[in-house]
Amino acid sequence: MKYINADVVLPDHLLKELQQYVPGGMLYVPKPAGLRKKWGEKSGSRLYLSRRNDEIRQKFSVGTSIDQLSDQFCLSYDSIKKIVYSKK
Repeated sequence: MKYINADVVLPDHLLKELQQYVPGGMLYVPKPAGLRKKWGEKSGSRLYLSRRNDEIRQKFSVGTSIDQLSDQFCLSYDSIKKIVYSKK
């Protein structure tokens, strides 16, 4: 995250208003709700986990046991259960 000096980008009246609440401090300004990305979207982790979980569900549907899936994907028995029995 790149820091920007507020007196460079904000009009004087807004800067003075902010200084009443956060004098000399640092302030994080989040993106609007519609522009925020969900966890893992930028790095690709969300897509990777979705594909992995789809593969686990597919293998379970053709008869692979939860114990076998647990060993194959290095996940706990309970984690595999949550994946295969979740509604997706």
